[in-house]
Amino acid sequence: MSLLTAKDGSAATRLVDQALEAGINLIDTADVYDNGAVKEALGETLKGRRDSVVLATKLGLPMSGELQKSGGSRCWMVKAVEDSLRRLKADYIDLYQLHRPDPKTPIEETVAASDELVQAGKIRFAGSSVFPAELIVEAQWAAEKATESGLVSEQAPYSIFVRGIERSVLPTCRKYGLGTLVWSPLNGGWLTGKYRVGQPVP
Repeated sequence: MSLLTAKDGSAATRLVDQALEAGINLIDTADVYDNGAVKEALGETLKGRRDSVVLATKLGLPMSGELQKSGGSRCWMVKAVEDSLRRLKADYIDLYQLHRPDPKTPIEETVAASDELVQAGKIRFAGSSVFPAELIVEAQWAAEKATESGLVSEQAPYSIFVRGIERSVLPTCRKYGLGTLVWSPLNGGWLTGKYRVGQPVP
């Protein structure tokens, strides 16, 4: 469940209530969703029921458009996780994911920083988002070489229109035992039924 637009507490509470009632227990958010405001609303909403959900979040895209507040470097990951915990009013994050690959930071540094956060109890697991298969392999090799905890999941777009991950990402995840979280299953609205042949585009 992505709380992209739940900026105020009442909207966040309604969404979380509906999700929990429907049996949904995974909430996924990100630093850049309204520059942290969504996390703050979510933190208020989860008071007293933090343990009822699997809390996932992402880091890496520039905060406030500032490149120095982005990426997968150890320096930024250590700072970003503290910011996330404060906004979410949480003691730990279940799944901490790099929002996009960071070509400026060696994957070994990102994996080592993730393992450091696991050992410190800040996060339980680390994951990736929109990683190509070869980078998932590099991350797993780096973790094995350094006897560190590696990635446990990959988050990627997937629908009947967008099936690129079937070629190499899904087989790679299967090989290394990674879970997958998929996003945009309705392909940005194209599969909702609002677009009809012979009718004007809404």
